[in-house]
Order: sequence, then C-alpha cells, then structure tokens
Amino acid sequence: MSSRWKGRSAGSLCQAQARPTQPGTWRNRCAKGRGDPAGTLVPLRRQVWGGRRRGVVPGPRKDGPDGECILEPLSLPESPGGVVAVESSPSAPCIFCEEYYPLSEQDQLLKHMIIEHKLVIADVRLVADFERYVLYWKKRFTEQPITNFCSVIRTNSEAPLEEQDNYFLLCDVLPEDRLLREQLQQKRLREILEQQQRERYDATFHSTCMFCDTEFTGNRSVLFNHMAREHAFNVGLPDNIVNCNEFLAVLQKKLDSLQCLYCERTFRDKNTLKDHMRKKQHRKINAKNREYDRFYIINYLEFGKSWEEVQSEDDRDFLDNPEEDWSDWEEHPVHAVCLFCEQQVDTTEKLHLHMQEAHGFDLLKIKSENGLKFYQQVKLVNFIRREIHQSRCYSCQEKFQSKIELISHMEETKHITFLPARSTWDQPQYYFPTYENDTLLCALSDSEDELTAENQKEEIPVISEDISSLKALKQSSILNQVLCEENSN
Repeated sequence: MSSRWKGRSAGSLCQAQARPTQPGTWRNRCAKGRGDPAGTLVPLRRQVWGGRRRGVVPGPRKDGPDGECILEPLSLPESPGGVVAVESSPSAPCIFCEEYYPLSEQDQLLKHMIIEHKLVIADVRLVADFERYVLYWKKRFTEQPITNFCSVIRTNSEAPLEEQDNYFLLCDVLPEDRLLREQLQQKRLREILEQQQRERYDATFHSTCMFCDTEFTGNRSVLFNHMAREHAFNVGLPDNIVNCNEFLAVLQKKLDSLQCLYCERTFRDKNTLKDHMRKKQHRKINAKNREYDRFYIINYLEFGKSWEEVQSEDDRDFLDNPEEDWSDWEEHPVHAVCLFCEQQVDTTEKLHLHMQEAHGFDLLKIKSENGLKFYQQVKLVNFIRREIHQSRCYSCQEKFQSKIELISHMEETKHITFLPARSTWDQPQYYFPTYENDTLLCALSDSEDELTAENQKEEIPVISEDISSLKALKQSSILNQVLCEENSN
C-alpha cells in the first residue's frame, strides 16, 4: 500500500475509491471539454508504469483522436511482455493490523505501532531478525491478550479517565521475549558463519578494483590485498568480512556518487575526490558509520554487543592486568627497503651501503653536494619511488615492461646517478609518500642543520654567566695591572 494511505482505515480507503465524480469537479469539466457532454467519462489515461500522467495534458487542442498533446518523449517498457518489473524489497507487517512496511522503513513501522496501537518495543537494535521477530509476536498476540506479555504504562494518570492512555512495553524482561531474541541471534550467527565459510573458499569470485579498474578472479583476498598494498586502502583482514560482494557494491556506489569513504563529503568531480582521499589519507572507511557493521563478523558474535563494545572489553581486560610479565617481549626491527630493488635491511646505514655497492647510487653524497634540506630529501625519495614503481627511468623517461628491465637499463647507462633538474622533482605533490610505510623517510636528516652546526662549531663564543660587575672585573684583572705598570715606566 502506498504511503498516501498509511494510517487510514480500510473503510475510509474504500469510501475514497467509491466516491462518484461530481458534475462541477475539475475532472468532469475536462471531460466535457473534450467531447463528453454528459461528463461521465474521464479519458485521462494513466501509463501502466508509475500510475502517473506523464507528458499528457488535457485541453481543447486536438492533436490526436482523443485531443491529447504530448509534451515529452515517451519510452516503451523494457521488461518482457510490456510490464515493468518492480524490484520487491523485504517487508515486515504491523503486529496488530494489515499494514506492511519495507524493512528499510523500520522506524516508520515502529512509529505506526506506537501511535495507532500504543505498543513500544524496547531495544529494537538488539533484535537480530526484525521480520521474524514481528511475525512471531503477531501470531502470539492472536492467541493470548497483550497484557499477558507486555507491561502496561499509563500516561496522564492524574487526568480524567477518558484522557488517560495505556501504552504496552514489549521487552526482554519477559523470558519468552529474551529467549526469542537469543534464538534469532544464534540463527543469524549460524547463517553468517556459513556465508563467511562459503566466501572464504569461493574460487569463482570476480570483481574490479575500485581505484585502478584491474580485474581480479579467484579468491576475494587477492582483491583486498591488492587494494591494501597498491592503494593503501585497508578494510581489515578478508577473513573478517562477510557479504563481500554487497560490501564492495556499497563502497563502489559511494565512489560513483563522488563521496569520500571516510569523511563522507561529496565532491564536484572524480579527480578532486581522488586528490582529497590521497592528501587527507582518507583511503579508509568510517568506523562510526553503522552501515558497515553488517559486513564484519565481529558484530554477530555476541548478543546485543557491537564491535566497539567487544573491543572495549578486550582493552579493559588488558588494563586489568598491569603487572603482567613483559620480560619475553621482543621488539621487531623496522626494515628499510631499497629504492631500486626489494632488498630490506634493519638499519639505514646498511641501506645506504647497499644502494652504493649494488646500484652505484650514493644518497648521502647527493644530499651533501646539492645541500638538500629535509623536505627536499623527502620529495626526492618520493619522486624516485614513484618513477621506479611506474617502471620509468627518471633520467631519460623511457618506460619498461618490468622493474628488472628498468634497473638493468639504468645501471648499464649510468642513468641511476643522473638526476633530472630540480624543478622536476622539487614539487609539492612529492610531499606525500608513495608508500605509506616507507621507513626510509623517517631516517632522513636535515643536512642544513648539520652543516650549520659544523661551520659554527669552532666559532661559538663563551660568555660569562654574570656580567653585572664587568667594570670591577676589568679594574682588578692582572692584565689591567700589567698595562698600568708599563704606562708608569
């Protein structure tokens, strides 16, 4: 039933449909103006799809046999048989009457039951399957009076009897309601775990990367690992995600609507959105958005608890044991990666030595000769990282099919030591790291500060802490006495 008739009784609806057309109404006058002197027919035709008059305006002008003029292009139905298929959405009934509401309009159904039937359902967000929950109580209320299940709340108790209202509260204080909620939660958890298991081992998965349009087939983890590695877009471990295809469709719809996935602002074009997400590091989803809760298995594990509540309990358990022994803790060193190959070392000194011996690239020498400041070094490293990632020689701009071919070319032609003009890489865009976990950037130092410190090392004056009695000090100094004796002689 359309929203136009929500809240009206069936009797009023039938009266509205059976009401005859009065002689003076607009519909009747239009009918008379088009050759219906009796005014009994209303030849305004409605299109089958949508139930609205589209492009047809009544009037005295007779462009066709019925006197209708078409003001906009019409389109034929696209579904077979001339009937447009309307996608049906799951719905839930009112517990007391025949009203049905889509599950997406759950709040409207709750509002209807409060206003029309005085029923309040407590903690609705903790009901795992709202449709089954409503159907269960709809059946039970036909078997026994509502007062056998619900607490009665009387409003305006001090007012006259005719002005008082009784509201009925349905909550999990009732053992039957509590048991029903737990059973629905367990059933939903079983269904979700089965769905997750099917997706984990599904080899027919096929999807496209949202950022580079690369197609992936096979296991879903390949796509998620690609987006995390290549685009720094991390939504967690693939094994923690359920309803993967729906999750990707929701994210893709937001991007197609030019909406940032994290701050959820809308931008004017795709390039502006991409720059915003990259510069602000918004290549992640908003954890506060409840829309994503249904895609993470943690939200189904404990009855009535969200992922934030489960996580806070884990943190509380950790804080409750402050005297826990950490003597066996071993800190894993952070590895720095070479600019030109996959070699990893645990110190920057070893990394500089490797690049100098293996590739003939001396970053420290380049920094010293060019007097590079800290941020200039950052831009140079990010520039080299990006060019190597794109398999392009930064000296001659020649592109290669693989990184191995590129490095071989640069080492043979000595292009690896020939940096382009500073205006090429000293650009604001290279402030942002090519790889977000590039530890080499954390080890860079400001050469200008070092050179300044070395140049001023021998020229630092030593000043007395107390110079208030400087004049008396000069008069009593030995040097002053010697000068006075020489002058007297």
